[in-house]
Amino acid sequence: MAKTSLAPKYFDALRKFKAGIFKVLAHPTRIHVIETLRNGELSVGAILEQVQVEPANLSQHLSVLRQSHLVLARKDGNLVLYSLRDPLLIEVLNAMRKYFQKHFEDSIEMLKQMEQHH
Repeated sequence: MAKTSLAPKYFDALRKFKAGIFKVLAHPTRIHVIETLRNGELSVGAILEQVQVEPANLSQHLSVLRQSHLVLARKDGNLVLYSLRDPLLIEVLNAMRKYFQKHFEDSIEMLKQMEQHH
């Protein structure tokens, strides 16, 4: 697939889009839901087993994720099944984990050096 570059006049719109996604991801429960869906479609009950919040709370978070087009919902009889709209979102979260680990390790190293000099 050819990579197309974005015209500079769209940079501000792209930044707003990114900020909107990060705003939705700014809640740990929503990140947990997305991570839970990493391996595929799950029912609300299966998500509840892993995320372990009140059903009404999960419902609110799923609603935000649905409205933001980060997850898809489909009915199968009485079940509502959720899946990630785009698995690329997992790569974004994995990159954030790597970023956290790198800076966490850097902080630990600085603390060790500070302790050695006191």
